[in-house]
Amino acid sequence: MADAAETITAAAKKNVETATAQVKASTQQAQAQAEKFQAAGAQAFREGVDKSVASMTELNAHGKKNLEAMVESATAAQKGVEALSQHALAYSKKTWEENVAAVQSMTQARSVQELIELQTTWAKSATEAYLSEVTKMTDVFTASVKDSFKPINERVTASVEKFQGAR
Repeated sequence: MADAAETITAAAKKNVETATAQVKASTQQAQAQAEKFQAAGAQAFREGVDKSVASMTELNAHGKKNLEAMVESATAAQKGVEALSQHALAYSKKTWEENVAAVQSMTQARSVQELIELQTTWAKSATEAYLSEVTKMTDVFTASVKDSFKPINERVTASVEKFQGAR
């Protein structure tokens, strides 16, 4: 019986050692799996942060370009207003001088017929000059508006292309 008890004890001891080894192996395997998951999670987090930082950098660059386009647009608009003001001032001065000369020549008319002819000639030339100046001013204004919107249109086009490319 002693031999049988020793055999049972040895078998039980062997079973306990085998079970302990299996538990140890399972624990080590679970720990390795947990470390693997933790490393993968940390890597995914780092990649997410890197992508977020890259996106914010790109967004800031985009915003900076938009601001630069607005400044360029405002500068072009200011130049257009200056050009229009200069044209208007020059036209006003020229018109004033021509009107003074016309009035002087009309005051020297020797007859009503000559006065009417001088007045008709002056009215015709003043109207033609006015229409010519309106055309010039319209051209300057149109060019100014085009120049003012050009930088903004370029940014809108770039943004649309970027968003379409992102699809």
